[in-house]
Amino acid sequence: MTVDLETFIRTNTKHAYPALVPEIPLFLTDMITPIWQATEVWLAENNVAPPFWAFAWPGSQALARHILDNPSMVAGRRVLDFAAGGGLAAIACKLTGATHVEAADIDPLAMAATAMNAALNGVTVETANGDVVGAACRWDLIVCGDVCYEAPMTGHIVPWLTRMAASAEVWIADPGRNYLPSVGLWPFAHYAVPTLLELEDRTERNVTLYRVEP
Repeated sequence: MTVDLETFIRTNTKHAYPALVPEIPLFLTDMITPIWQATEVWLAENNVAPPFWAFAWPGSQALARHILDNPSMVAGRRVLDFAAGGGLAAIACKLTGATHVEAADIDPLAMAATAMNAALNGVTVETANGDVVGAACRWDLIVCGDVCYEAPMTGHIVPWLTRMAASAEVWIADPGRNYLPSVGLWPFAHYAVPTLLELEDRTERNVTLYRVEP
């Protein structure tokens, strides 16, 4: 199965560089329709989710930029990149000296892409398939890029992230999604991230990094 996932990723992506983080090459697509159609075929055959991992979303780019520019915030820490997609933030953490980096996503293709992206950048990231919500805290820092885009998702993850904030530092990078909680967040950085009109309704998203308060 892993070989099939890697083949699918290599066939439908190419090496590209996120606009805000050109230091980190990834397996990405810049043509949304072909890969979405390809994934719809796989969805019918293999229960594969839409290919969110194939794009460097604004929240992950802002996280990675902040991490690379402020390595002391990550160095020596155990980090979880939650809902990691292609693992951009996880790779940035590893490059800046985190002692242990784990990426979690419920999509097996995302985890395969994360492992491939990490190898492309000469680092190793531990991948965790499945839902880690509800797990006990084993990290010093949890980073989340653009996770409050749907009400069910937000309702599922925010109570757990709030509990995690009692034991670990928790960051959420949000580009103005509708379901971001209105309380319990402290903003600490802002980034303007170029975006694709195929994915967003504008060519730039203003992303705010928040620290979750326990």
